[in-house]
Amino acid sequence: MPTWFTADTHFGHGSLRALLRRPFPTIAAMDTALAEAWNSAVSPDDEIWHLGDFAVGHKDPAALLAALNGTKHLVAGNNDPPEIRALPGWASVRDLVELDVEGQRLVLCHYPLRSWNGQGRGALNLHGHSHGRLKPLTRQFDVGVDPRGYRPVRLTDLRPPRAAA
Repeated sequence: MPTWFTADTHFGHGSLRALLRRPFPTIAAMDTALAEAWNSAVSPDDEIWHLGDFAVGHKDPAALLAALNGTKHLVAGNNDPPEIRALPGWASVRDLVELDVEGQRLVLCHYPLRSWNGQGRGALNLHGHSHGRLKPLTRQFDVGVDPRGYRPVRLTDLRPPRAAA
């Protein structure tokens, strides 16, 4: 089952759409485009980690979450209040996660970390929050929708394939 990553969708967040100059004429158009991009990439059996700031001001975030494909995990961000964290569609909700995906050690957090567990041994830090406006450190990737074409990404989208041993 493929594993996907995304962050900073900010479904329903009109002022952020304007602030970041997202290329959508309305909030509804932004929400529709983001949901369609999610579902065109992520299949129902895939796993997806949302690294925070899921929805702000959306009128029905529970229905939205239910309509998105995949087994969905939330690594909460600064715009994920208790109501978002408590939505029944999340398989898990945490503030920081360490896991292995495709043989790669990952440290997932909404915020870009200056240092993280395993950093010197090849672990990657995947984050959101900066909307592509922060120069990354080595082995650090902003998986937010703004720098990633408004769609979820896989590890292979972030780094070149490993050389055969």
